[in-house]
Amino acid sequence: MSVPITPLAGYVVAVAEAAAAKSAGGLYLPEAAKEKPKTVKVVAVGPEVKGVKVNDRIIYKNSYEATDVKVGKDEYTIIFWQNIIAVVE
Repeated sequence: MSVPITPLAGYVVAVAEAAAAKSAGGLYLPEAAKEKPKTVKVVAVGPEVKGVKVNDRIIYKNSYEATDVKVGKDEYTIIFWQNIIAVVE
């Protein structure tokens, strides 16, 4: 995947993972009821970021600590590295 955004300094660029289309009980969820994904996949890393690399799945503090941008038809989230709270195994 070619990323049209190059993060500076301590920022990472990530893409949201798809929200679940079914509930735990097997019911299909309408778009409005889908929970926003809590993890994102890192697609680019700034030169000062440590402990996170491309293709890691991460959890960050909250949506107020990130910047959502749309480039073409793709949506990206730009997050400062200090707002990353976990790497998902």
